[in-house]
Amino acid sequence: MKKLSRLTRVSLLLAVLFGIDKVLGIARQMIISRQFGLSAELDVFNAANNLPDMLFMLISGGALAIAFIPVLSEVLTKKGQDKAWALFSNILNIAFIVTAIAAIVVAIFARPLITNELGIAPGFTDAQTDATVRLLRLNLISTLIFSLSGLVMAGLQANQHFLLPALAPVLYDLGQIFGALFLAPTEGYQIGGITLPAAGLGIDGLVYGVIIGAALHLLIQIPGLVKYHFKWSPKIDLRDPETRKVLRLMAPRLVSMFCVQMIFLAQDNFASRLEIGSVSALTYGWWIMQVPQTLLGTSIATAILPTLSEFFVDEKFFEFKEKIERAVQVMLGLTIPVAIIAGVVLQPAIQVFLGLEPVETARVVEVSRIFLIGIVGHSVVELFVRSFYAMQKPKYPLIGAVSTLILFIIFSLILSPIFQVSGIAAANTLSYSLQAVLLLVLLTPYLVSKLKLTKSLVRGILGAVIGGAVAYAVLTFAPVISGSLIGAAAGGVFGLVVAAVIIRPELVQLRQL
Repeated sequence: MKKLSRLTRVSLLLAVLFGIDKVLGIARQMIISRQFGLSAELDVFNAANNLPDMLFMLISGGALAIAFIPVLSEVLTKKGQDKAWALFSNILNIAFIVTAIAAIVVAIFARPLITNELGIAPGFTDAQTDATVRLLRLNLISTLIFSLSGLVMAGLQANQHFLLPALAPVLYDLGQIFGALFLAPTEGYQIGGITLPAAGLGIDGLVYGVIIGAALHLLIQIPGLVKYHFKWSPKIDLRDPETRKVLRLMAPRLVSMFCVQMIFLAQDNFASRLEIGSVSALTYGWWIMQVPQTLLGTSIATAILPTLSEFFVDEKFFEFKEKIERAVQVMLGLTIPVAIIAGVVLQPAIQVFLGLEPVETARVVEVSRIFLIGIVGHSVVELFVRSFYAMQKPKYPLIGAVSTLILFIIFSLILSPIFQVSGIAAANTLSYSLQAVLLLVLLTPYLVSKLKLTKSLVRGILGAVIGGAVAYAVLTFAPVISGSLIGAAAGGVFGLVVAAVIIRPELVQLRQL
């Protein structure tokens, strides 16, 4: 039997660890949901995460990391590890100082950033606003930690080391579970005959769990730095040519990530004006979509970036194009059936795992299904963006990100008054799907065969229709288990098996990726 390619093995490793991360995420959400439901308190917690998350993504989590990996890979290839780590240390120092300054500014101006009509949550009550200010400032501690940890992930990935960076989110989840299980509750959970201690910190306990998780996220990766002989240098050199190259690449990525994060801020801005629980319903729906999207889209896109960067630096352009094309085929073939089948069997799972009231469950199910339709767009956008950055052509992702933000705001203004929170989810799905189409058009000159992509798209749609029909039949009509969680699981399995037969060529491509 033909061995799996190295990239496929890395992608599968990432998918497994991301899967563990998502299982822990389900456990975390179950605990939080049973304490707070779709409440005003949980809306506060979710809204308070937005600006700290935005700072992290802009500085080291997204803008800098993706611009950094291609340059670091190039330096590793051409100048060796010592020079690469010198560049890494320089960028790390810059990122931490910039993050610290930004965090101080946000902490000082937290209240107007929340209450302004264009702010995070202008529709919140005074009590909710006070709580959001407090939690936002606490969250900035985790942002400072992540400013280091996010770049450590990029540094290890550039060295083709993926295990510890993939374990980091698992540790982050464990920290959050600790906060939800021990710090937030007023009464200890019962496990068997044992009553767990409860600190009674309420929603603040969730934030302390985030801080603990961020610390674990960084600490688990330190052995990787030791393995690759990283030496920290306490200096900043803005005249270093590689550092300037990173910053030049980062500038358009910074604007791109700002647009992405503005979508999240705008979502909560619109949702804060709707009924209580709307912010949390969007958060749950987004999180549910992210489970399969991370396993299928993020794992492949993350694993492929260093390889694409190396191909481009070595001028192996045919291999570069072929690798992108295969990844697109896999994503189209897999994400479409998974999105539809998951949407069909979703309701019993949400009811059981989140423990919401029937009306709340119906709202989360509707939002989740709309987000799931967008899984295809979100997945291929991740791949296309990394493909352009591997070529060191950041202007195309910038065009896509700006267009997406504009379209999202327009769609939300039109749809949210009519469809409430579901309209906001629809605006997200529509805008990202259109971004995927735009980036595909811009990437087309760099692909080998557009016909192969069309065939994968057709097989994906066919697998979704037939697999979804099978899943619906099992969930709805199977004796004894119809309508239950077991029925949902059985429907999902049978639907995916049928879909797998139809998308077999894409599964073969996954092995060869």
